[in-house]
Amino acid sequence: MDVPTWLWWATIVVTSALLLFDVFIIGRRPHEPSTREVSVALTGYVGLAVVFGIGVWVFAGQQYGTEFFAGWLTEYSLSVDNLFIFLIIMSKFAVPRQFQQPALLVGIVLALIFRGIFIAVGAAAINNFSWIFYIFGLFLIWTAWKLAKEGAEDEDEEDEFEENRLIKFVERRFPATAEWHGSKILTVENGKRVITPMFIVILALGTTDLLFALDSIPAIYGLTSEPYIVLTANIFALMGLRQLYFLIGDLLKRLVYLSYGLAFLLLFIGVKLILHAMHENALPFINGGEPIHWAPEIPIWVSLLVIIGTLAVTTVLSLAADRRRTTT
Repeated sequence: MDVPTWLWWATIVVTSALLLFDVFIIGRRPHEPSTREVSVALTGYVGLAVVFGIGVWVFAGQQYGTEFFAGWLTEYSLSVDNLFIFLIIMSKFAVPRQFQQPALLVGIVLALIFRGIFIAVGAAAINNFSWIFYIFGLFLIWTAWKLAKEGAEDEDEEDEFEENRLIKFVERRFPATAEWHGSKILTVENGKRVITPMFIVILALGTTDLLFALDSIPAIYGLTSEPYIVLTANIFALMGLRQLYFLIGDLLKRLVYLSYGLAFLLLFIGVKLILHAMHENALPFINGGEPIHWAPEIPIWVSLLVIIGTLAVTTVLSLAADRRRTTT
């Protein structure tokens, strides 16, 4: 896919403008957005993603158009899982509803930054080392196993957020206040500068974003090797995430099989990456450094069908299980 420089810059400028509009216009004041507000914004963001995907399909071809939709849906589903962790963090730190919006905005901006860094690193690694697909594939298979295991544990235990070492270090070493001061991360009490609960919440969201970026970037590189599609699929997946949080916050708790669905998707993409690596094989200790041509290649349209089917089945089974639980 030959993407001219002007299109790269135009995409970055337009998407940055949309993000800045969301941050400084829509979310300029701390408040709990209404259902109508979030519904209109979310519909607009999803519509933009669909229009963009159709544009890619028309101007760049069916292959790249399908890759965009497969990547966008995968990143969106992983972002929803990320959103569920955000929900747990907000509950853990008892963030007032009116302050959750600015915290989410910062979390989404950090997610974009981290993913942008990993996209650049991933593209450079793929261009220079074809064997990196083996690493990506094995990493996704391990992540899938871990996610499925966590899903099984969550069926018997209430979801909790466990503070990582960085958060514990900050809470232990820096003076802090338990009082909320709006969306401020620092304030002055008794003549002394202290960190606020908002600082800890943003730190928790940021470290969570970093971990999810490690999963999401190898996943989308298993669907496309085009950096432009990787970038735009991630940007559109993060757009409207704040609105989705407020719109279906309670519904997220009912998606009890979400972890299993995402685990299956990561497993599928991990296997797809390893099969692709076998076709590109240059490692001397595997098949004498020669490509393994008998390994099947999974077409992108099959990947798209698997992604849509998995998300649909996961949602239906989750809601059915939740309905049975509430009626018994």
